[in-house]
Amino acid sequence: MIARREWRHSIFCLFGMAAAAACGDLRNLVEGEATYVIEGGRWLDVHTGTLVENEGITIHDGRIISIGPPPDSADFTVTIDLDRDWTVLPGFFDLHAHYAVDLFGEGRVDETAAYPELFLANGVTTTFPAGEMDPVRMRELRLAIERGERRGPRILNSGPYFGSWRRGWDDDAMTPDSIRREVDHWASLGAAGFKAKGIRPDHLSVLIEQAHEHGLTVTAHLDSGFGNTVNPRDAILMGIDRVEHFLGGDMMPADRTAYASLQEFDDFEGDALRDIIDLYVSRGVNFDATLSIYGYWGPHDPEMTEYWTDELRFLTPYMRQIVEARPPRPVNESFAKMSPIKRRTLKAFHDGGGRDLITLGTDHPSWGQYWSPFAVHRELLAFARAGVPPADVFRIATLNSARAMGLDDELGSIEEGKIADLAIVRGNPLEDVRAARDVRFVFARGRLHSPDELLAIAAGRIGPAEASEESAWRPGG
Repeated sequence: MIARREWRHSIFCLFGMAAAAACGDLRNLVEGEATYVIEGGRWLDVHTGTLVENEGITIHDGRIISIGPPPDSADFTVTIDLDRDWTVLPGFFDLHAHYAVDLFGEGRVDETAAYPELFLANGVTTTFPAGEMDPVRMRELRLAIERGERRGPRILNSGPYFGSWRRGWDDDAMTPDSIRREVDHWASLGAAGFKAKGIRPDHLSVLIEQAHEHGLTVTAHLDSGFGNTVNPRDAILMGIDRVEHFLGGDMMPADRTAYASLQEFDDFEGDALRDIIDLYVSRGVNFDATLSIYGYWGPHDPEMTEYWTDELRFLTPYMRQIVEARPPRPVNESFAKMSPIKRRTLKAFHDGGGRDLITLGTDHPSWGQYWSPFAVHRELLAFARAGVPPADVFRIATLNSARAMGLDDELGSIEEGKIADLAIVRGNPLEDVRAARDVRFVFARGRLHSPDELLAIAAGRIGPAEASEESAWRPGG
């Protein structure tokens, strides 16, 4: 229930589901001048991993101004009364949040028509795209959200890929000076960090050095050192901030690819795994495990790939017909082998001192199924199934990921003075992480959103509306 002092209004009115004449004045106050008080339920202290009985969380001017009985000084207060079994969580981070989709199997394009609303509806309040196909378009989206013209999560722009994964990348043409100029350029446009994929060692070292000149982080999808690639161990020694997918080291010798090594790895008690974990921990390097992506490509696990809502409804009717007419995707046998190995590796990293260095990233450029914004909840479940305690699962998705981007002074936990990025869910996520899927309210930068309304806005917007629009959803279109 939501109340404005002695007046009570339905949730439907607050979020514009009733007549504008009846609700307009209240909605303007809610979106503009309101002080919010969230009462009842519990809130998750990610520092201690415990649920705290909620006496009140007061939000004003975008920040949490008090935790406890609310102050009496607010000029206008919107009170949100939570049932006892509801939980307030910090907003989720996705640090491998591909906005890119590949609807026609011809390459990726960034999806900006529905993804911002879908991320927010799922409680994701901060995203790092981890390599943008169209960085100019993604920067424009970030600015539109910052100006309040679009609803969506905070976007930490990553700029273009550095390495062969970028269309048009030419290894021989990329000199140290040209890499530095590119870093300077994208930093000047507000990039929050950079992503390398398919990069040579000499290029990566320059990227890391120049990014650090701007106080920005570098993450990378690396390999084993095979064929002039970079082993994560070597990237750590260069000073990289975060590594995606594979731990590296002697787990992945340079005489074969990382994929070939990982799908055969079984020495979980040996020195290779222990040594590389120790290196991450001693250097404070974050690991973005991206567990759930392997389930989409391998044999479908009903628990991991279930739809708890009709995700296909976000396609245009034209595109939905195309997607539903396609045969099932073939199983990627190497991914099927790697999936359980990655879970065991992640658990070893967690138990070996790396708990506070694990971040959450989904890494799913969808082909028309399993949209990235919903993948956050599949990643939470993948962590839990790997044996990570639920309290740590949510620490990874919030505080750890905020710290990895240097934002933990402002985000990642529920504390006085921090920005009010919150997801209010029904149920106890420490008993079952899937309770976090039932998002009832979202605060982003202190602004209140209805997930139901966000989902309604996004419905029917992904993909071409007719054949003549298909080119816009293909690379170069």
